[in-house]
Amino acid sequence: MSALALSVLLSFVSALAYAGGAIVQEQVAVSSPGEQYAPLRRPAWWAAVALNGLGGLLHVVALAYGPLSLVQPLGALTIVFALPMAALFVGRRAGATAWRGALMASVGLAGLLALVGTAGSQSLTTPQRAVAATVTAGAIVALMVAARAVHRHPAVRSILLATASGVAFGMSSVFTKTVAVDWADGLAAADVPSLAVIGVLATAGILLSQASYRGAGLAAPLATLTVVNPVVAAAVGITMFGETFRHGTAGTVLALGSAVVAAGGLILLTTERLAREHGAATDRPAGTRTG
Repeated sequence: MSALALSVLLSFVSALAYAGGAIVQEQVAVSSPGEQYAPLRRPAWWAAVALNGLGGLLHVVALAYGPLSLVQPLGALTIVFALPMAALFVGRRAGATAWRGALMASVGLAGLLALVGTAGSQSLTTPQRAVAATVTAGAIVALMVAARAVHRHPAVRSILLATASGVAFGMSSVFTKTVAVDWADGLAAADVPSLAVIGVLATAGILLSQASYRGAGLAAPLATLTVVNPVVAAAVGITMFGETFRHGTAGTVLALGSAVVAAGGLILLTTERLAREHGAATDRPAGTRTG
């Protein structure tokens, strides 16, 4: 098997692992409504953590065998795999609107990531790391506060928490890349704070993703997380690592178009979930009157 074929295979299995982890997380959220962030006593939750860890490990190995421009877009398959897997294994079927939204988000994300070019390996300076960590923490806290303010609207709250999770995972990837570049010249004491940031962000990403599934279904939070994570990492790559879009101005225009498609998919998923919430709220009083 060629290195390229192995990279594709690993990317597919990685997406399957991520999808499986998301399905288990959503099921844990349904069965443990009182435990929002970390149902530590639930073996199923730890199984979800293990599946997410496996997905991340396979993704890293896939990057070792194949180009970033191929491996990163394939990560968008997570949401495409998750919907039929949820229908098959837990009987949670997605409607036509959810499918359209998921496919739009996946296609838009894949197009965007395929157009991001690469630059020579470089690290962030200590001040840049401090700024990145501070801004990231501020963004995550702001999103959590906003989610708490809209607790009566589970779909909106879910999107905000999933966005916070995507930011945490995306910035964790940025710091991981920074440390990996540093380690090429040997481990230094200056990397210890970055390793701590990676641990905090990865943990926050897991906890926030778990919270995002509570009362919001599978498709909307998973699609949001799947899109926000690499988009944040790509944005930092462009602004701080000197990466650019391929094909010059045309590539930039296509990337913006892809971002619009991905955003449209997320909006479709959110409105679909809001419509379900509205329908459920409308049905409850009617049921009470006829009972």
